[in-house]
Amino acid sequence: MKTLTTTKELAQFCELARSKPYVTIDTEFLRERTYYSKLCLIQMAVPDHDGDDAVLVDPLVGDMSLEPLYDLFRDTSVVKVFHAARQDLEIFFVEAKVFPDPLFDTQVAAMVCGFGEQVGYETLVRKIAKEGVDKSSRFTDWSRRPLTEAQQKYALADVTHLRSIYEFLAHKLEQTGRAHWVEEELRVLTDPETYTVRPSQAWRRLKTRTVSPKFLAVVRELARFREGYAQSRNIPRNRVFKDDALVELASTKPKSLQDLGRSRLLLRDARKGEIAEGILKAVEVGVACPADELPVPDKSRDKLQVNPALADLLRVLLKARTESSGVAAKLIATASDLDAIAAGLRDVPALAGWRNEVFGQEAIQLCEGKIALAASGNNVKVVSLT
Repeated sequence: MKTLTTTKELAQFCELARSKPYVTIDTEFLRERTYYSKLCLIQMAVPDHDGDDAVLVDPLVGDMSLEPLYDLFRDTSVVKVFHAARQDLEIFFVEAKVFPDPLFDTQVAAMVCGFGEQVGYETLVRKIAKEGVDKSSRFTDWSRRPLTEAQQKYALADVTHLRSIYEFLAHKLEQTGRAHWVEEELRVLTDPETYTVRPSQAWRRLKTRTVSPKFLAVVRELARFREGYAQSRNIPRNRVFKDDALVELASTKPKSLQDLGRSRLLLRDARKGEIAEGILKAVEVGVACPADELPVPDKSRDKLQVNPALADLLRVLLKARTESSGVAAKLIATASDLDAIAAGLRDVPALAGWRNEVFGQEAIQLCEGKIALAASGNNVKVVSLT
């Protein structure tokens, strides 16, 4: 096992990778104590090579620049292979505003190849590589040094088995003609908006029972302050104050430190200093929000006139197409998608892209009375009515 600790060593391995059709990549990181992930280790492997074809890259030792890796990301002649890449990509985007191009995510590819929804790496190793994965180092603190031999082996296994998984899935996608399905799914992963958290929009991720615009105005300002404070100090947002405390503050609308002291859910450190001042200011701004700037909750689907019989038929069609395509039902269409279609909406994810090929076109035909469903033994078949 070789560990790279200098920019020169990383550049040499990346140069080797640029002569190959693909390179597999994984990372180990910590996020429990920070807002942004702390990169602790990078694993890389290339197809069989005489020498060190799999390496660990240690960014915590010495003064290493990752620019050779980012240059490799920009080299479109080499496919960069990850498994469940979202968190890995977030690290590199936050650090260098770069995405691997082209990208291949084996979790996404496995979904459209019939391995189920959000299939785990261990499952693919077992089913495709016919190997087992040592789980003993799963909960390692990857920031601690030195790494044990067991930890290094565990980390390398995340990219060595990935080679055979990638080759199997890439071949299957070519056979089935579904490569463009994967490309559609990966557009979200390589969209900067996926990783851009704006404090002004942070309130939208919160679930509240009250949807009064005046109440939500205070929620919005508290969430804005918390997100900005957490980002600027690189600490988890829950270390500032938790969601339940935020909702409590929006309800009680404290005006003074004494009011904050009566909060049941607020952390002790948030009752004084900068956080306390930020809370009081946020509440003040939220309460004073002009009527024309009050947040408006999305109620577009609250009162959908869903045809329950049609929704049930769509579920039967989805089940039939899930079985024939081998793709998990939740990946094709969610329950809310089906209800929306049955209510007459057409701006629905299940009616776009590859999902439209598999299910959407027939779903619309079913709604328009152009096809019917019939039992054929244990299967469901589509019958044309035109």
